[in-house]
Amino acid sequence: MPSHEQLSELLDPATTVLLTVECQQGVVGPDSALPELAKEARSSGVLANVARLVAAAHDSGVQVVHAIAERRPDGRGANRNARLFRAAERLPVQQLSGTSAVRVAAPIEVSEEDFVVRRLHGLSPIQGTDVDPLLRNLGCRTLVVTGVSANIAIPNAVFDAVNRGYTAVVPTDAIAGVPSDYTPAMIRNTLALVATLTTTADLLACLGRRKRV
Repeated sequence: MPSHEQLSELLDPATTVLLTVECQQGVVGPDSALPELAKEARSSGVLANVARLVAAAHDSGVQVVHAIAERRPDGRGANRNARLFRAAERLPVQQLSGTSAVRVAAPIEVSEEDFVVRRLHGLSPIQGTDVDPLLRNLGCRTLVVTGVSANIAIPNAVFDAVNRGYTAVVPTDAIAGVPSDYTPAMIRNTLALVATLTTTADLLACLGRRKRV
């Protein structure tokens, strides 16, 4: 992991964006469509860590972007070309546009300055969404990736960020997947090769030094 000085150099508030991935009520909330994932995100402290990072980003002037996955009630435009999508259509809780399921989940707080980017298709919070144009317009160079799931959306986000020239930073205790032992293996064997790995505590220490007055 990088030293405090190296991490601080990456986290210039003017060029850093914090991305939360699918931290929505219908995914990590009490009434999740994916209860095993929601339980892991909550019991491991991941969701609480994401909330702490968002609060610190707000205090330090780092832009926050919340990436939400949803679908229209009629399903128009949604993918059906993989088993995951077809299974999602049968879940008792649907991520329908305009419902509580697609609101950012507590304890994460959304400020007026945050962007909430909603996608109706695909696996990635970046590819084919408004996230990349927003990052470029914001002057982003470092993207901090948090949320769920370590199985699919998180590695997608990291790969897409790196392919687009951003430096991806991943606090390893602010992402979750299932089963619980999958996430550390994926981090060790995949994300470690393409992202800067750190912890919530180390990020908070860096952001705390840049707190706005």
